[in-house]
Amino acid sequence: MTRPSKEFVHEGKYAAEVPVELIEDDTAWSPYLAPDDVRKLDTVRLALKRGDVAEAAKYGRVFELKPVAAE
Repeated sequence: MTRPSKEFVHEGKYAAEVPVELIEDDTAWSPYLAPDDVRKLDTVRLALKRGDVAEAAKYGRVFELKPVAAE
């Protein structure tokens, strides 16, 4: 059985919200990701590391992180 979920990838000043499918079964490893979803997360992580926002945005929503001064 699978269920939709979201994984967040953070690299440098960017973060991406990537949709994935979690696989649930009766094993001790449950829930886990399918190999294709793991490759998708790796692709997004590498794209963010390069600063290639357009490539990362093919797989999910991309955010630019900015520091906030404490008051």
